Amino acid sequence: MEIVRRVRSAAGEPAGLLVLFHGRGSDEHDLVGVLDLLDPDRRLLGVTPGGPLALPPGGRHWYAVQRIGFPDPATFLPTVAALADWLAALAEETGIPIGRTVLGGFSQGAVMAFALGLAAGGPRPAALVPLSGFIPTVAGFELDLAGAPPVALGHGTYDDVIPVGFAHEARARLAAAGATVLYRESPYPHAIDPGFLRDEVAPWLAQLLS
Repeated sequence: MEIVRRVRSAAGEPAGLLVLFHGRGSDEHDLVGVLDLLDPDRRLLGVTPGGPLALPPGGRHWYAVQRIGFPDPATFLPTVAALADWLAALAEETGIPIGRTVLGGFSQGAVMAFALGLAAGGPRPAALVPLSGFIPTVAGFELDLAGAPPVALGHGTYDDVIPVGFAHEARARLAAAGATVLYRESPYPHAIDPGFLRDEVAPWLAQLLS
C-alpha cells in the first residue's frame, strides 16, 4: 500500500513528531491546520498521511465501514500493517523514534491512532490524541492497554456519526488500565473542538515532550 503524506516542518530542531490521520472520505490535506492548533510553536515535525483506500462515496479511507466500533477486518488489518511499516520508516528517515511521536486523528483517523498506539506487541508512542473515534474491535487484531501512553480524548456530545458513548467507554477502559487521560466532551456534533486542542491539548503535549 502506498501512503502519501504532507509534511509541516518544525521551526528548529524537532523535539518530536506529530502524525495526524484524517477522517473517512477526506485526505492528507484535511488536518494540516490542526497541526498548528496542537503545536503552535512548531516544536514538532508534523506529518499528515493519506489513507491508502479509495472507497465510496469518494476521498481516501483507512478501512471499510460496516458497523461503527467494528472495522472491516479485510481492509483494516492490511492498513494497520502498512501504517506500522510506514511509521517505522518515518522514524528511520527523520531520526525521531516512536517514543517521541504523537499519534492523533479525527473519526476514522482516531481509530487508526488507537490501533497503532495500543496494538499488542507494538511500540508505544509518546501520546495519543484521538478525536471523535473509538477503540476498535476487530477479529484477528489484539490490543494491549497495559502501558498505554497518555491520551487526550475529545468527543462531541451531539455526535450522530460516532456516538459519545464510545468516548465514555474508551476513557473507562484506559483509566482502568492505568493510563493518563485528558478528556473533554464538547457541545459539538461530529466535529473537532478547536478550543480543546488550543487551550488544553497543546500545553499538555508541550509539557509531555519538554
